[in-house]
Amino acid sequence: MKMTFTPHKCVIFTLNSPLFTLALEVFFMSKRIAVLVSGGGTNLQALLDAQGRGEIVGGEIAAVISSNPSAYALERARAAGVPGYVMPRRDYPSSQAMTVALTEKLQALHIDLVVLAGFMTILTGELFQAFPQAVINVHPSLIPSFCGAGCYGLHVHEKALEYGVKVSGATVHFVTEECDAGPIILQKAVDVLPGDTPELLQRRIMEQCEWKLLPRAVSLFCQGRLKLEGRTVRILD
Repeated sequence: MKMTFTPHKCVIFTLNSPLFTLALEVFFMSKRIAVLVSGGGTNLQALLDAQGRGEIVGGEIAAVISSNPSAYALERARAAGVPGYVMPRRDYPSSQAMTVALTEKLQALHIDLVVLAGFMTILTGELFQAFPQAVINVHPSLIPSFCGAGCYGLHVHEKALEYGVKVSGATVHFVTEECDAGPIILQKAVDVLPGDTPELLQRRIMEQCEWKLLPRAVSLFCQGRLKLEGRTVRILD
């Protein structure tokens, strides 16, 4: 039996030929994912665990890049056999200079999807121009509540409790130059319980929302099942 593979021109080869094997590998090539971190890497671990269970369909974590040389996330990457890279913010004169260097690194690694997982460094437009609709973030609230400048880490949960909300949760969204303002991919809510502290609420949202939503969103992206229509992200069957 013979088949035709046409990346640029017609090529005839048999099913048991090395060229056929290479063609299949290219055709079914996984999306290469880079996870950007600065701290402990709990969301990175959720992604690594999901990948180990076969839940990241059509993608693989190809790199972990940290702005903090001592981030424990780098140890998580090493333990999983994922290459880790360090790009300290202090090594660059401005956020723009770091963003340009980071973008060049991502392009050199042939990255298809950039995941912000606790990356505590301001990024400028160069990254989003190079990776349009290919940068996602997980935020520990139901955007548009408790988001934007100053809303990160425990501060988000402190604000939620101060406001007296009955539910909170997490959001995975595409990243744009405006902080926490990109189109929403997935959201999940949890109840705020009597006696909650910021730490308790943070843990509940991580375990029940963030660690479930982020791997699912990454997998949907890698399968080509996210379609952006204005501000609305449609999930395709």
